[in-house]
Amino acid sequence: MEFEVTVLGNNSAIPAHGRNQTSQLVKIGNSYLLLDCGEGTQIQLRKFKLRFSKIDFIFISHLHGDHYLGLMGLISSFQLHKRTRLLTIFGPVGLDEILTVQLKYSNTKLNFPLRFVSTDPDHDQLILEEQNFKVTSFPLKHRLPCTGFRIDEKIRFRNLIKEKLQERKIPVEAINCLRNGKDFLDEKGQIIYSLREYTHPPRKPRSYAFCSDTCYDPEIVPFISGASLLYHEATFANEEKLRAKETFHSTASDAGKIAQKASAKKLLIGHYSTRYIDLQPLLHEARVEFTETYLSEEGITYSID
Repeated sequence: MEFEVTVLGNNSAIPAHGRNQTSQLVKIGNSYLLLDCGEGTQIQLRKFKLRFSKIDFIFISHLHGDHYLGLMGLISSFQLHKRTRLLTIFGPVGLDEILTVQLKYSNTKLNFPLRFVSTDPDHDQLILEEQNFKVTSFPLKHRLPCTGFRIDEKIRFRNLIKEKLQERKIPVEAINCLRNGKDFLDEKGQIIYSLREYTHPPRKPRSYAFCSDTCYDPEIVPFISGASLLYHEATFANEEKLRAKETFHSTASDAGKIAQKASAKKLLIGHYSTRYIDLQPLLHEARVEFTETYLSEEGITYSID
């Protein structure tokens, strides 16, 4: 199953240096999820030839404009393209009111059902569960109520050992039982075909954790622990550490420290301040703390391994 994230915008509050505001498209299996929707998101989706009509779930971390001002434009485009499928938006209390006012005064009656689910900025919460994945929100410390999001893959089936199947003809009901992670038993409860003998060990589920805007906060570590790929904002370099603290943002070093504490496999940094044209110093400072750090780059798709 494909599990990947494409960066649409990686800058902070103001678009500059050819960089846009925060937004990412996650593809997991046949599902498309949009994380934040800064101004110009739909333009980026078209620019990179991504299938934005397939988006069924949108997650907004908080109500600073660089994380949601592109949302109404995207909804309008869905309307103009005659969408009929349900769109679900997860976001902070108040976002539903903002959208309702804009639809009201533009006299827009949507062709498709729009469902809004409010997120909890104070507690972690399972907010979506699908057949192949689940999404949990968790609190971030920022100037406004803010949540991060973690997407966890579900392992549905075990892989069978082909050689074992060739040695012995196994009934279909036994194969289905084994693939679903259960020993196949007889009427007396005795094992006939065991998982250990007939299946490969289950692959570890993959996960993606998204931390949009947050100050340095080790309290988020339990929520992002062991993530296959972690995105963490890195607005400033170390020389602006005081500025980061004042604005409830993080430095690149902060991001690296959080990734290290969380035992993440890889780290993507982003939400760059407009003061930085060259991003290599940010990358270097993060890698001092966590070697497997990479710059998030617009239009680049990162596979989650």
